[in-house]
Amino acid sequence: MSVQTRRIGLSLGADICWPLAYEEIMKRFDREIEYEGQRIRFAWDRVTIEPFPLERRPKYDVVMDRLTHWYKTTREWIKKAVLLDGTYVFNNPWSLQSMEKHTAYAAMIRLGMPVPKTWLVPPKSYEETDDLDVTLKRYAKLFDLGKVGEEVGYPLFMKPYDGGAWVGVSKIDTEEQLREIYETSGTRVMHLQQAVSPYDIFVRCLAVGPQVRIMKYLPNAPLHARYALDRDVVSEEDASLLRDMTLTINSFFGWDFNSCEALHKDGVYYPIDFANACPDSQVTSLHYHFPWVVLAKVKWSLFAAATQKKMNKATDWEPYFEIADTDAPYREKLKAYGAIARERMDVERFEAFCADYLGDLDEIAADVFGSQAVHDAVRQKVASLFPEHEIEQFSEHFWGLIQQWRETEGCTTVA
Repeated sequence: MSVQTRRIGLSLGADICWPLAYEEIMKRFDREIEYEGQRIRFAWDRVTIEPFPLERRPKYDVVMDRLTHWYKTTREWIKKAVLLDGTYVFNNPWSLQSMEKHTAYAAMIRLGMPVPKTWLVPPKSYEETDDLDVTLKRYAKLFDLGKVGEEVGYPLFMKPYDGGAWVGVSKIDTEEQLREIYETSGTRVMHLQQAVSPYDIFVRCLAVGPQVRIMKYLPNAPLHARYALDRDVVSEEDASLLRDMTLTINSFFGWDFNSCEALHKDGVYYPIDFANACPDSQVTSLHYHFPWVVLAKVKWSLFAAATQKKMNKATDWEPYFEIADTDAPYREKLKAYGAIARERMDVERFEAFCADYLGDLDEIAADVFGSQAVHDAVRQKVASLFPEHEIEQFSEHFWGLIQQWRETEGCTTVA
């Protein structure tokens, strides 16, 4: 029986720490498996940026993408690879390109999720184009921003309809603040969204394929401390709801790697930010949770490569809408959405693959996260962000949190 090599490509931008950790785990896992009558080995490397003919087949079976949400050359290479060559990609590139936060809100409202009251307002100013002046004179309706604020309700947040990384986000408590901040918003198209205030807990659910990590999020903390170390931050019943919510969003848009932020108030989890495909994976923000996301990427990429998982090139929303249009209670609808998501993500097949072929991967990863290679990766990432006099302090801070993960979750005992 001949051996087939399945290749995994890492499509990267400024990423430093997680690719190094991923590669170290893959080096130590390196082996041949027999899967469904085929002998398979895995290879991996980093995707380069260069001219390409459309008819050339890429060497990759799977690509983990952290670049196409902003870099067009790689985006077009990946779309070509999916269409012509059957490459499996994290995430659907067409959905990623077109589904900004505004569309995500509209879609999940359609499914009945309790998205806070949200309005879209035209920009304060515009970039000049040939037809702009006549269009605005004919059709732009004068509006009273204060009345819109009253309709939304205070406190509220003003944030870009397509934005990320908290850029351009402002908490607003009064009409005076609303008018003042809008005046400085420039050409950004903005949402006004009612704040969920006060809330009991802010959670961020990070998902890689069907794997979901529920983390307590502290938005007002410094960047390196926004994810709390708590593990069981919600009840199992609430965790089930949040997993269904997260996987519903991801499967609806064809995203393998995304995060969902939700606020809990009066027994309800309000999803407030969930179009975050290709979310932050660096140790300097995730710290304690960093090993989890790297290990989750290893497992999902190996599964997709070994099984030659087929890419859903187009979104299929009708099954969700059929459920949404029933009279079932919201929680029952969400469970039904979650069932669709799990089927699309091949959860049973994935779990069986992990049990049969990746039984020692957690132990391998725990050893890797105690290695000098990962220590060096952490330091490289810290050095890229922190001033020189803080590099040693924060390198050891993040390294210590990784060792805490190893001790509590990593199938090993830290000496």
